[in-house]
Amino acid sequence: MKSLFTGLSDPGLVRAVNQDDYHIDDPEGRFFIVADGMGGHAGGQEASRIATQEIQNYLNGNWKSSESSESLLENAFLKANQAILQDQARHPERADMGTTAVVVLLRDEQSLCAHIGDSRLYRLRGAKLNQITEDHTWVARAMKLGDITSDQARVHPWRHVLSKCLGREDLRQVDVQPFDLQPSDRLLLCSDGLTEELPDHLIAGHLKTIRACDRAATALVDAAKDHGGRDNITVVIVAFDGGTDGT
Repeated sequence: MKSLFTGLSDPGLVRAVNQDDYHIDDPEGRFFIVADGMGGHAGGQEASRIATQEIQNYLNGNWKSSESSESLLENAFLKANQAILQDQARHPERADMGTTAVVVLLRDEQSLCAHIGDSRLYRLRGAKLNQITEDHTWVARAMKLGDITSDQARVHPWRHVLSKCLGREDLRQVDVQPFDLQPSDRLLLCSDGLTEELPDHLIAGHLKTIRACDRAATALVDAAKDHGGRDNITVVIVAFDGGTDGT
Protein backbone atom coordinates (compact mmCIF):
# COMPACT_ATOMS: atom_id res chain seq x y z
CA MET A 1 0.00 0.00 0.00
CA LYS A 2 1.19 3.47 -0.80
CA SER A 3 1.41 5.86 2.11
CA LEU A 4 1.66 9.52 2.94
CA PHE A 5 3.59 10.54 6.02
CA THR A 6 4.84 13.44 8.05
CA GLY A 7 6.72 14.08 11.28
CA LEU A 8 6.91 16.94 13.76
CA SER A 9 8.92 17.46 16.94
CA ASP A 10 8.60 20.30 19.45
CA PRO A 11 10.51 20.99 22.69
CA GLY A 12 7.25 21.77 24.51
CA LEU A 13 6.77 24.61 26.98
CA VAL A 14 9.10 23.59 29.83
CA ARG A 15 12.20 21.88 28.45
CA ALA A 16 14.91 24.10 26.97
CA VAL A 17 16.32 21.25 24.86
CA ASN A 18 14.56 18.76 22.61
CA GLN A 19 15.86 15.27 23.40
CA ASP A 20 13.49 13.56 20.95
CA ASP A 21 14.48 12.47 17.45
CA TYR A 22 12.63 10.90 14.53
CA HIS A 23 13.18 9.62 11.00
CA ILE A 24 10.74 9.76 8.08
CA ASP A 25 13.22 10.40 5.29
CA ASP A 26 13.06 7.02 3.57
CA PRO A 27 11.60 8.05 0.17
CA GLU A 28 9.72 4.77 -0.26
CA GLY A 29 8.16 4.88 3.19
CA ARG A 30 9.73 1.57 4.22
CA PHE A 31 10.32 2.44 7.87
CA PHE A 32 9.67 5.15 10.45
CA ILE A 33 11.40 5.88 13.77
CA VAL A 34 10.67 7.89 16.91
CA ALA A 35 13.12 8.04 19.84
CA ASP A 36 12.94 9.87 23.17
CA GLY A 37 16.27 10.37 24.93
CA MET A 38 17.04 10.72 28.62
CA GLY A 39 20.04 11.33 30.84
CA GLY A 40 20.64 15.07 30.91
CA HIS A 41 20.39 17.55 28.08
CA ALA A 42 23.48 16.47 26.13
CA GLY A 43 23.07 12.80 26.97
CA GLY A 44 19.42 12.52 25.99
CA GLN A 45 19.94 14.34 22.72
CA GLU A 46 22.90 12.17 21.84
CA ALA A 47 21.23 8.90 22.80
CA SER A 48 18.15 9.51 20.64
CA ARG A 49 20.31 10.75 17.75
CA ILE A 50 22.56 7.68 17.90
CA ALA A 51 19.61 5.32 18.09
CA THR A 52 17.80 6.88 15.15
CA GLN A 53 20.95 6.94 13.02
CA GLU A 54 22.10 3.41 13.85
CA ILE A 55 18.65 1.88 13.27
CA GLN A 56 18.35 3.72 9.98
CA ASN A 57 21.82 2.64 8.87
CA TYR A 58 21.25 -1.02 9.74
CA LEU A 59 17.88 -1.20 8.00
CA ASN A 60 19.21 0.49 4.87
CA GLY A 61 22.36 -1.62 4.78
CA ASN A 62 20.60 -4.96 5.22
CA TRP A 63 17.26 -4.34 3.52
CA LYS A 64 17.93 -6.67 0.59
CA SER A 65 19.58 -9.39 2.67
CA SER A 66 18.00 -12.76 3.39
CA GLU A 67 17.58 -11.75 7.03
CA SER A 68 13.96 -12.01 8.16
CA SER A 69 12.13 -8.77 8.90
CA GLU A 70 11.82 -9.73 12.57
CA SER A 71 15.54 -10.35 12.83
CA LEU A 72 16.29 -7.18 10.87
CA LEU A 73 14.40 -5.06 13.39
CA GLU A 74 15.79 -6.78 16.46
CA ASN A 75 19.38 -6.53 15.23
CA ALA A 76 18.89 -2.85 14.33
CA PHE A 77 17.89 -2.17 17.94
CA LEU A 78 20.78 -4.22 19.32
CA LYS A 79 23.24 -2.36 17.08
CA ALA A 80 21.83 0.94 18.34
CA ASN A 81 22.15 -0.24 21.93
CA GLN A 82 25.78 -1.20 21.37
CA ALA A 83 26.55 2.16 19.76
CA ILE A 84 25.09 4.02 22.74
CA LEU A 85 27.13 1.87 25.15
CA GLN A 86 30.29 2.62 23.18
CA ASP A 87 29.54 6.35 23.32
CA GLN A 88 28.98 6.08 27.08
CA ALA A 89 32.41 4.48 27.45
CA ARG A 90 34.05 7.27 25.43
CA HIS A 91 32.18 10.03 27.26
CA PRO A 92 31.74 9.23 30.98
CA GLU A 93 29.71 12.41 31.43
CA ARG A 94 26.99 10.67 29.40
CA ALA A 95 27.27 7.33 31.19
CA ASP A 96 23.63 7.25 32.28
CA MET A 97 22.08 8.31 28.97
CA GLY A 98 19.51 6.14 27.25
CA THR A 99 16.56 6.36 24.92
CA THR A 100 13.22 4.83 24.11
CA ALA A 101 12.45 3.93 20.49
CA VAL A 102 9.55 2.75 18.36
CA VAL A 103 9.97 1.65 14.74
CA VAL A 104 7.49 0.62 12.07
CA LEU A 105 8.84 -1.50 9.21
CA LEU A 106 6.98 -2.30 5.97
CA ARG A 107 8.82 -5.06 4.08
CA ASP A 108 7.89 -8.04 1.93
CA GLU A 109 4.15 -7.42 2.35
CA GLN A 110 4.65 -7.45 6.13
CA SER A 111 3.98 -4.70 8.65
CA LEU A 112 5.94 -4.99 11.89
CA CYS A 113 6.88 -2.80 14.78
CA ALA A 114 9.62 -2.93 17.38
CA HIS A 115 9.80 -0.81 20.49
CA ILE A 116 11.52 -0.28 23.78
CA GLY A 117 10.40 2.04 26.56
CA ASP A 118 7.26 4.16 26.43
CA SER A 119 7.29 5.66 22.94
CA ARG A 120 4.18 4.24 21.33
CA LEU A 121 2.59 3.02 18.12
CA TYR A 122 -1.13 3.55 17.58
CA ARG A 123 -3.34 2.46 14.69
CA LEU A 124 -6.51 4.35 13.79
CA ARG A 125 -9.03 2.22 11.88
CA GLY A 126 -12.28 3.99 11.19
CA ALA A 127 -13.26 5.60 14.47
CA LYS A 128 -11.26 3.22 16.67
CA LEU A 129 -7.79 3.97 17.99
CA ASN A 130 -5.74 0.97 19.17
CA GLN A 131 -2.43 1.11 21.01
CA ILE A 132 -0.27 -1.52 19.30
CA THR A 133 2.73 -1.36 21.63
CA GLU A 134 2.79 -2.03 25.36
CA ASP A 135 4.82 0.41 27.45
CA HIS A 136 7.91 -0.89 29.21
CA THR A 137 7.17 0.99 32.43
CA TRP A 138 6.49 0.22 36.06
CA VAL A 139 2.90 1.48 35.80
CA ALA A 140 2.14 -0.55 32.66
CA ARG A 141 3.19 -3.71 34.47
CA ALA A 142 1.20 -2.73 37.55
CA MET A 143 -1.89 -2.16 35.39
CA LYS A 144 -1.43 -5.54 33.71
CA LEU A 145 -1.28 -7.20 37.14
CA GLY A 146 -4.39 -5.31 38.24
CA ASP A 147 -2.57 -3.40 40.98
CA ILE A 148 -3.58 0.04 39.67
CA THR A 149 -6.21 1.41 37.29
CA SER A 150 -5.59 3.35 34.08
CA ASP A 151 -6.74 6.55 35.81
CA GLN A 152 -4.29 5.93 38.65
CA ALA A 153 -1.51 5.21 36.14
CA ARG A 154 -1.92 8.62 34.47
CA VAL A 155 -1.00 10.45 37.69
CA HIS A 156 1.19 7.86 39.43
CA PRO A 157 4.55 9.28 40.61
CA TRP A 158 6.34 6.27 39.06
CA ARG A 159 4.69 6.58 35.64
CA HIS A 160 7.96 7.62 34.01
CA VAL A 161 10.03 4.75 35.45
CA LEU A 162 11.13 2.59 32.51
CA SER A 163 11.77 -1.12 32.76
CA LYS A 164 13.65 -1.15 29.42
CA CYS A 165 15.49 1.32 27.24
CA LEU A 166 18.39 1.49 24.80
CA GLY A 167 21.73 2.18 26.43
CA ARG A 168 21.79 -0.69 28.94
CA GLU A 169 24.23 -3.59 29.23
CA ASP A 170 21.50 -6.07 30.13
CA LEU A 171 19.47 -5.62 26.92
CA ARG A 172 19.26 -9.03 25.27
CA GLN A 173 15.86 -9.09 23.58
CA VAL A 174 13.69 -6.59 21.74
CA ASP A 175 9.90 -6.72 21.42
CA VAL A 176 9.06 -7.21 17.73
CA GLN A 177 5.48 -7.85 16.64
CA PRO A 178 3.50 -8.03 13.41
CA PHE A 179 0.32 -6.02 13.03
CA ASP A 180 -2.20 -5.87 10.22
CA LEU A 181 -2.84 -2.91 7.95
CA GLN A 182 -5.85 -2.10 5.82
CA PRO A 183 -6.46 0.67 3.28
CA SER A 184 -7.54 3.86 5.10
CA ASP A 185 -5.63 2.92 8.30
CA ARG A 186 -3.50 5.58 9.94
CA LEU A 187 -0.48 4.99 12.13
CA LEU A 188 0.81 7.30 14.84
CA LEU A 189 4.28 6.91 16.33
CA CYS A 190 4.85 9.26 19.25
CA SER A 191 6.94 10.06 22.30
CA ASP A 192 5.37 10.24 25.74
CA GLY A 193 5.32 14.03 25.54
CA LEU A 194 2.10 13.54 23.57
CA THR A 195 0.50 10.75 25.59
CA GLU A 196 1.38 12.32 28.93
CA GLU A 197 -0.79 15.31 28.04
CA LEU A 198 -3.54 13.84 25.85
CA PRO A 199 -5.75 10.82 26.60
CA ASP A 200 -6.41 8.42 23.75
CA HIS A 201 -9.87 9.79 22.91
CA LEU A 202 -8.45 13.26 22.23
CA ILE A 203 -5.65 11.80 20.11
CA ALA A 204 -8.22 9.81 18.14
CA GLY A 205 -10.38 12.88 17.64
CA HIS A 206 -7.60 14.80 15.92
CA LEU A 207 -6.58 11.85 13.75
CA LYS A 208 -10.19 11.20 12.68
CA THR A 209 -11.25 14.73 11.90
CA ILE A 210 -8.10 16.15 10.30
CA ARG A 211 -7.28 14.21 7.14
CA ALA A 212 -4.11 16.02 6.05
CA CYS A 213 -1.15 14.42 7.84
CA ASP A 214 0.78 17.65 8.36
CA ARG A 215 -2.26 19.44 9.81
CA ALA A 216 -3.05 16.51 12.08
CA ALA A 217 0.54 16.45 13.36
CA THR A 218 0.46 20.17 14.09
CA ALA A 219 -2.91 19.86 15.83
CA LEU A 220 -1.67 17.05 18.07
CA VAL A 221 1.48 18.94 19.07
CA ASP A 222 -0.47 22.14 19.71
CA ALA A 223 -3.05 20.25 21.79
CA ALA A 224 -0.31 18.67 23.92
CA LYS A 225 1.14 22.13 24.53
CA ASP A 226 -2.30 23.50 25.37
CA HIS A 227 -2.60 20.77 28.02
CA GLY A 228 0.74 21.62 29.62
CA GLY A 229 3.54 20.77 27.18
CA ARG A 230 5.74 19.58 30.02
CA ASP A 231 7.95 17.36 27.86
CA ASN A 232 9.28 17.22 24.33
CA ILE A 233 6.56 16.18 21.88
CA THR A 234 7.19 14.14 18.74
CA VAL A 235 4.64 12.65 16.35
CA VAL A 236 4.96 10.72 13.09
CA ILE A 237 1.75 10.07 11.15
CA VAL A 238 1.53 7.53 8.32
CA ALA A 239 -1.69 7.48 6.29
CA PHE A 240 -2.64 4.70 3.91
CA ASP A 241 -5.73 6.40 2.50
CA GLY A 242 -3.82 8.25 -0.21
CA GLY A 243 -5.47 11.59 0.44
CA THR A 244 -3.90 14.87 1.50
CA ASP A 245 -6.94 17.11 1.47
CA GLY A 246 -9.08 17.75 4.51
CA THR A 247 -9.60 20.12 7.36
